[in-house]
Amino acid sequence: MKALQFTTYGTPDVLKLADLPAPEPREGEVLVRVKAAGINPGDVKNVAGHFKAKLPGVPGRDYAGVVVGGDAESGTEVWGSGAARSGAHAEFVVVRSEWISRKPAELSMEQAAAIGVPYVTAWSAIVRAGDIQAGETIVIVGVSGAVGSAATQIAHWKGARVIGASTKSANPANADELINTTTHDLEREVRSLTDGKGADLVLDAVGAAMFEPSLKSLRLGGRQVAIASADRSVTFDLVDFFENESRLIGVDTAKLTGREIAELMDTLRDGFQEGHLHAPATTTWPLEKGVEAYEAVKQGHPRSKHVLIPAA
Repeated sequence: MKALQFTTYGTPDVLKLADLPAPEPREGEVLVRVKAAGINPGDVKNVAGHFKAKLPGVPGRDYAGVVVGGDAESGTEVWGSGAARSGAHAEFVVVRSEWISRKPAELSMEQAAAIGVPYVTAWSAIVRAGDIQAGETIVIVGVSGAVGSAATQIAHWKGARVIGASTKSANPANADELINTTTHDLEREVRSLTDGKGADLVLDAVGAAMFEPSLKSLRLGGRQVAIASADRSVTFDLVDFFENESRLIGVDTAKLTGREIAELMDTLRDGFQEGHLHAPATTTWPLEKGVEAYEAVKQGHPRSKHVLIPAA
């Protein structure tokens, strides 16, 4: 099979199109012909050595394809995120049979491959960890990114009001209100939009300098979910934190099991089938142009998800 492979860590140009043996499914596994595979910023970091992946390696977590062998009915259209024996940026992947999820019929293969990491992360953060409730107000810091957009859709599905925070004035995620954090103070604007109360929940997808302003935007007893940070260390007023009875929750989706991911994908399928969730715009690339596609993701174009199309 054709696959993108890296034998050393580095920039996207360390990726090479390789001819590798097609994987053989073992007992309890399923062979999937990959029809489309999304590229995430985490994949770029993986190639760069951020996660110390085993070398040589095939990157890629998100995929959509068709079962062609193993312990599942051939022809079944599936989608997934991670939990494969090797990476998805190849013509075939092998996964455990209990880790597969049926693809929504409403989505094309390209659209389905664009869902995994952003939507699994958003759901894990605001539903599983943040316990978002109908009628609550959530502030999403980094709302213009892929996770922020997914979280906005999920929050609306759950009946919550969304205040988006971004360094841009555009509102592609369709938040109910938008705060430009380059020109406005986050806490002051959130207080103004909530009659001085503050937000019930904050999803902080930025961290670093936005960490403390996010905490200060919470209502008494509010909760903040942290999923990323440009800097490993942040500072905040601990007295303000405990006097406000705030709760801080960290989420790392890399620790989800294959079964948990499949269950999340099943739940997300319902959202797409019922019209609550909508796939992002996609830009497709043949596997042969994988380096260019990775470079585009590295440069950052959040309004379009970059998706590889293996020619299996």
